[in-house]
This record gives sequence, C-alpha cells and structure tokens, in this order.
Amino acid sequence: MEWLNTYGLIIMIIIMVPNIIFAIKEKNLESKYHNKFIETIEQIGRYGSMFLMIFNIPFLEYGYWFSNAKNIYMILVGVLAIAYCLTWALYFKKATLSKAMALAIIPTLIFLFSGIIYLNILLIITSVLFGIGHLTITYYNNV
Repeated sequence: MEWLNTYGLIIMIIIMVPNIIFAIKEKNLESKYHNKFIETIEQIGRYGSMFLMIFNIPFLEYGYWFSNAKNIYMILVGVLAIAYCLTWALYFKKATLSKAMALAIIPTLIFLFSGIIYLNILLIITSVLFGIGHLTITYYNNV
C-alpha cells in the first residue's frame, strides 16, 4: 500500500479549482452563521477528509472490500466530481439555495463514499463531521 492516494489527490484538485475561483471572485464574503461548535466540526471534517483523501494511513484503513471496488470508486467519485463542477458553473450564473446545498452535499458524498468503498473508518467519521457542519453553515448562509 502506498502512502499517497493519487486518485484522491486528483479528485481533490478537481473539486478545489472552482472553490479557489469562487474565493478569488468573492474576496470579502463573510459567513452570516456564527456557531463556534458547528464551525469547528466543519473545519475538522473538512481538513481531515481532504487529508485522508490524499494520504493513506495503513493502520486506519482496510482497503477495497469487494471485487471491482476500485472501478466503482473511480466511476462514482469521478461522476460526483463532474457534477460538483457543473453545479459550480450553474451557481456562478445564478446563486440559489438549492445549488448552494448541492455544493455542500456533493463533496460530503465524495468523502463519505470514498471512506466506505475503501473502508477508511477515519475518513467516514471526518466526512460525517464535515457534512453536519458544512450543510448547516451553507443552509444558514443562504436562507
């Protein structure tokens, strides 16, 4: 087992590009939602999930647990990454609550499915934390 998950790294690069573009376009954007607990959960989940998507920690994961899991992982996560980028393109044209929520749900699913398919327990935990925090913050920032 290698320490670097190249597929995970590629997926992270793909989903970070529109986020970087958004950050450059919206330099002064501030969150309307202020709950330190939820914000902390989201950040732990975000950075933990991103790290665990890229780096393999041998004693924390069990590998693909069924035949063709790697192919299913690549197809499922690839389709979700493309859907994420397409949703960003639509969001850039007109921001709506449903598009914002999709932009919170899709990366959560990418992290969660990656953890489940690869049996990475810590990635599953961090993706759930990320989902709870990110969905909550996204919802309250867009209503």
